[in-house]
Amino acid sequence: QVHLVESGGGLVQAGGSLRLSCAASGRPFSRYAMGWFRQAPGKEREFVAHISWTGGSTYYADSVKGRFTISRDNAKITVYLQMNSLKPEDTAVYYCATSRGPFGTRPPGEYDYWGQGTQVTVSS
Repeated sequence: QVHLVESGGGLVQAGGSLRLSCAASGRPFSRYAMGWFRQAPGKEREFVAHISWTGGSTYYADSVKGRFTISRDNAKITVYLQMNSLKPEDTAVYYCATSRGPFGTRPPGEYDYWGQGTQVTVSS
């Protein structure tokens, strides 16, 4: 069983920054890609970013490219999402998830374990 715990969410003004963290336990963290997703009220869960098992490959949704950065520290068994230049449309619950393999993909169905989510609210 894998356990993921997100933290770092909160309320921030437009243009501000937040750093989300996701601490993992329960299986060899370094063997699997990790992803961040978000879900706004009334909308489907959407892909934000993923990172490969080594951290050498990353991929972003067009809506966050250039503003968000995903990274991981395998020694600390943690994945991060640095969010800069935040916009009101970034408001959502953010989830981290473990991929089924070493390289990340976009579909949520390719991720098998999920955290409980952390709320990010960006005011205008």
